Amino acid sequence: MNGSSEAIAAPPTKAGGNVRWVICALLFFATTINYIDRQVIGILKPTLQNELGWSEIDYGMIVFWFQAAYAIGLLACGPIIDKVGSKLGYAAAITVWSLAALVHAFVRSPGGFAAARFALGLGESANFPAAIKSVAEWFPKKERALAAGILNAGANVGAIATPIVVPLIALNYGWQAAFFITGLLGFIWLAAWLTFYRAPEKHPRITPQELAYITSDQENHAGTATIPWRQLFRRRATWAFVLAKFLTDPVWYLFLFWLPDFFAKRHGLDLKTFGPPLIAVYLLADVGSIGGGWLSSALIKRGYSVNAGRKLALLASAILVTPIVFASTVSSLFSAVAIIGVAAAAHQGWSSNLYTMVSDTFPRTSVASVMGIGGAAGAVGGMIMARYVGQVLETVGSYVPVFLWAGSAYLIALLLVHLLVPNLETAVPVAATED
Repeated sequence: MNGSSEAIAAPPTKAGGNVRWVICALLFFATTINYIDRQVIGILKPTLQNELGWSEIDYGMIVFWFQAAYAIGLLACGPIIDKVGSKLGYAAAITVWSLAALVHAFVRSPGGFAAARFALGLGESANFPAAIKSVAEWFPKKERALAAGILNAGANVGAIATPIVVPLIALNYGWQAAFFITGLLGFIWLAAWLTFYRAPEKHPRITPQELAYITSDQENHAGTATIPWRQLFRRRATWAFVLAKFLTDPVWYLFLFWLPDFFAKRHGLDLKTFGPPLIAVYLLADVGSIGGGWLSSALIKRGYSVNAGRKLALLASAILVTPIVFASTVSSLFSAVAIIGVAAAAHQGWSSNLYTMVSDTFPRTSVASVMGIGGAAGAVGGMIMARYVGQVLETVGSYVPVFLWAGSAYLIALLLVHLLVPNLETAVPVAATED
């Protein structure tokens, strides 16, 4: 047997370096900033409604236009990032969304906020396609779910930091300062990203052993077999991801944009008091994000197939969401926070494995495109959710119908995923031109 065959037969078992985890830390902080900028308006919703006279439908419209731009941006940004690469794509995205975040400080009308949110949505749409593409480039399959879970935990850290920092800024300096100061964070991250990020094979700090470890369980075609964008829609794995995102992303948007309002309406909290419940929810979500990624990675390392490991983790997450149907009926704030916190943790564990499913079933050169398509579907679901919640609150005045729907979405999504892609490891043919 020749030397090449022996190298393939005996892949390295130790990484021999940690550059990939520094990259993961950068992705984590980008996602943190992404969610801080996204969530500021949800924290300030009661304040802005009182000061600027918005109705529930006005706020729903503002959220709707963010989701619309997010959907448009995701469809456009995936192919662009696959073409220009993670480094330039990420840099352009965070520049756009940070400028848009700053603009919020200078507008007053619902239309002005809708325009600012539209620009924010366009920029923020590139975060996860670029991040998951970077994970596919920098991590072997056995570590991808954990890496995705860690970067996805940035969303929860952002959601934790926002109710701590934003009320302090708004109460002391005004709501305009909250938008302006948080908008500046992205430019600090941008400098670090441009300085440090390179592709693995070009990075000056990576060791040969770590590079070999990263590529040890990647197929030979993984970095080169590009699937044309239009052909992605002919893949069952694409539709599995699309439908799962369409059904479950709106639940996360519900947490981001309406949870402060839920605590205000149902439990009488305000800008000074709803911080601790929100922090508790997103701390649990952090545990779920990393725990969900760890679970499937641990199962795979213990001998489960990639298909079984991912789907068992998805099933556990889906089951843990279901108690949210009771969140609006319990009278105890503690019980409501516990139920919603477990559901948020389960959603993030779900997302960590759903994202990784894309890198399991598509070559690295198509990951951002598939992420964009699925993310757009999730944003469309979020648009529907925004209009639906606004109408329900304006007419019914209760969150009960919303939580009833949220509790069933994940099990339905998992069933569709399994029917469309019974085996994640063989869902996508290797050749890009095959049907």
